[in-house]
Amino acid sequence: MDALLTDLRACRLCADRFAATETAHAPRPVAWVGGSARILVAGQAPGLRVHQSGKPFTDPSGDRLREWMGVDEATFYDTRRIAILPMAFCFPGYDAKGSDLPPPPVCARTWRARLLDALGDVKLTLLIGAYAQRWHLGSRRGVTETVANWREHAPATFVLPHPSWRNTAWIRKNPWFAEEVLPALRRRVKEVLDG
Repeated sequence: MDALLTDLRACRLCADRFAATETAHAPRPVAWVGGSARILVAGQAPGLRVHQSGKPFTDPSGDRLREWMGVDEATFYDTRRIAILPMAFCFPGYDAKGSDLPPPPVCARTWRARLLDALGDVKLTLLIGAYAQRWHLGSRRGVTETVANWREHAPATFVLPHPSWRNTAWIRKNPWFAEEVLPALRRRVKEVLDG
């Protein structure tokens, strides 16, 4: 795992692509993983704050995700317990309108299978957002439909919308998510971490 992470952190496959974005930034792969993690958090890609900090979910979406999971920061960042492997490991940048660019597919093609193979005995996978759900499930359903059918994948996998503030309206529009999914998610996280 250590050699693989060293190689990942040296990756510059997308340097030209990132230099051409509105942010004109250099790659900075962010992976948070240890071989013994029992929970895998599969998100989309780091945002600008994560790019700057080098630590995943160091933003309001991370606060929301930890609340959803029912864990504190120490537990969340304990790589012996939780692995955080997004679909792309670098901040993809912003477009001219200031919107997040999608994760470059070359990242998942290059790194994902090798990192997943290096993980130990993962008991619970959280698929956050459409990119992770499509890659892991092979499904082309929208996020709302996928999350609404969360029981199809539980207890080994929970499908979630992105915890970004941009999804606050979605969360309000779909109260069943907080009423049904989150209590089941918290129970399962606790069960896996205590197991």
